Amino acid sequence: MEEVNAITFISIICFFISILLAFFLFSVKSKNSLSNTLFGTFLILNALDVSAFFHNLFISGLTDFVLLKSLLCYLQMPVLFFYVLSVCYADFKLKPKHLLHSIPFFIGNLLLVPRFYSNSIVDRLKLMADGNTVLWELAYIRISVHIQAIIYLVIIFLILKKYKNIFHQNFSNTASKTYNWLFQFTFFISIIHGALVIKTIIMYIDKGKTLPLLHLILSILALIVICWYILKALKHPDLFNPVDSKTLIIPDKADKPIVEDVKKIQQLTSFMKTEKPYLDASLSLGNLAEDLNVNSRDLSILINQHLNQHFFDFVNEYRINEAMDILKDPSKKEITVLESLYEVGFNSKSSFNTAFKKQTGLTPTQFRKSS
Repeated sequence: MEEVNAITFISIICFFISILLAFFLFSVKSKNSLSNTLFGTFLILNALDVSAFFHNLFISGLTDFVLLKSLLCYLQMPVLFFYVLSVCYADFKLKPKHLLHSIPFFIGNLLLVPRFYSNSIVDRLKLMADGNTVLWELAYIRISVHIQAIIYLVIIFLILKKYKNIFHQNFSNTASKTYNWLFQFTFFISIIHGALVIKTIIMYIDKGKTLPLLHLILSILALIVICWYILKALKHPDLFNPVDSKTLIIPDKADKPIVEDVKKIQQLTSFMKTEKPYLDASLSLGNLAEDLNVNSRDLSILINQHLNQHFFDFVNEYRINEAMDILKDPSKKEITVLESLYEVGFNSKSSFNTAFKKQTGLTPTQFRKSS
């Protein structure tokens, strides 16, 4: 009984935190209004899902509302999928064709019509209580929801991989905040769905004996993820850097550079050394292409295929070399490591430390001491 009480208490907290955060996202004015709306919708769908742990406090019986609410889980992953697209790609818009993602939801409802929606609440409860009756509709819904979740999670991870590649090929500032946030959030969602799959398997094996404990664990996980999201949003209010979904990823392999390519490479490296455009933290492939008076795609091919680097790594190499000059210069010893990273074009301490150690094998502080 204590476990059930704990489940109810945690579920109610999760429900109201999700609802409050959702309405905040709906009401706040932001350039990411579509993303906020989609994530708010995702939170409401999850809040309704969590409410299954305590809705019996307010609703008695297996009503049509309870049945319909239980099938809203079919809409959670599509909404999360659209949310990730809206965060990654600035040109993403909801279109009528996206309604096709709701087909599993309508199929699930149609399957419940003969023996559930068409019967009275009393008959539904008798059907659920009859141990000899095979409730294939519920089995189908549980299995199909899990399969749907796995498919969407795989697709989301592939989208994130593509986003990361596009960003690194076109922008010099780090994409790690956006990518890491979405990757971490999707990873946590994957863990929760993995726990749900285990719960479903155990439910059929031990006939529900350990369900209260599993419900409690899932409720705690959900509360942790929601609180983590709130803290993340408060700490990084301007978290996202969307890219254009139509941007093509340049293959890394290429033939040996021809004479014309060699001239372009020399022109590029000379410009980087003399003009130092990398000192601008917001430098992008488009900006650099415009300065060099060349096509953005040609410049991307030049860097990715002939220099064998992403634009992100190409620019950071110059920034790290500039930082090394500052850190080993005795006349600039009053400049702190933090000041130096901003001076050379970085806008994140973590990305600066990572890039610096990748190139030199030392942290900035270790490098300064050794110099």
